[in-house]
Amino acid sequence: MSEMPKILLLSCCAPCACAVIKKLHDDGVDFAVAFYNPNIHPEAEYIKRRDEQKRLCEQWNIQFVEFEYNPDVWFKQTLPYKDEPERGKRCDICFELRLKRVMQYAKENGFEAVASVLGVSRWKNLAQVNAAAARASAQVGVPYVEIEGRKHGMQEARLALIKELQLYNQDYCGCVYSEQQARLRKAQQAENK
Repeated sequence: MSEMPKILLLSCCAPCACAVIKKLHDDGVDFAVAFYNPNIHPEAEYIKRRDEQKRLCEQWNIQFVEFEYNPDVWFKQTLPYKDEPERGKRCDICFELRLKRVMQYAKENGFEAVASVLGVSRWKNLAQVNAAAARASAQVGVPYVEIEGRKHGMQEARLALIKELQLYNQDYCGCVYSEQQARLRKAQQAENK
């Protein structure tokens, strides 16, 4: 990874990002972490995740870039797809919206490429994230670096870091629609016991 360009890494949360951040840091990659997550609802949840991501960056002395919290923009674009399942059209729109904004910032602030950890969670589809990144990259003109955060020991490293650093670890991606779906899953699991 040391041959990588200067990267702006879009992070959804510290638990998803921790192993990737540690690897990039340990490999000497020049990068910063971007936190642009207008999808996270409610605002108190956004603040928890932002603060935890900031704490993780401070731990390894990594630049942290917080973007504006503008859930109205996110709701406007995703509302027509509120009933879509996880990994559906709503996720396509959400990923592209966030990646495009981060790529615009990267272009204006001396970063050579953007990467993300949006596909690290088992609830997300890495190919879907990479396709949204390709669309955003074509629109903005900033390259996207695909980073694998699940395979080659990364999942195990992530779980160990979550435990070691006692990271706040949520059970939904952040959007109000997936939160509702997570609550339904929990209720169904409780009924099946």
